[in-house]
Amino acid sequence: MRELKELIQFRKYHPTLGWGDHEGGFFVVQSPLQKSQNMAVVASIGGGWDHVSVSLGNRCPTWREMDYIKRLFFKPDEVVIQIHPEEKNHINLCEFCLHLWRPQKQEIPLPPEWMVA
Repeated sequence: MRELKELIQFRKYHPTLGWGDHEGGFFVVQSPLQKSQNMAVVASIGGGWDHVSVSLGNRCPTWREMDYIKRLFFKPDEVVIQIHPEEKNHINLCEFCLHLWRPQKQEIPLPPEWMVA
């Protein structure tokens, strides 16, 4: 994940999270699709994972919005994932929130290029 201090122009004070620190914080980023709509972003680095959650007030973020956030918060050579766990482990605390994850100590396997091109 990028150094969060690089994203200072997006950092905001959160009523429960405060300003955060070098391991996380709350950010407000303008949607690349609707300039009038902001995305609430919570970033954290800990427990062996980089994690970014993205939410809007009235809908889920689109792929383009998630890609935009991925490029802002992660380095170009980092692979991140969205996880769809088995049903018994599915937790949904916020209807319009999606998450990006990256394990810090291992590579994420990818399918062969010919399968996704």
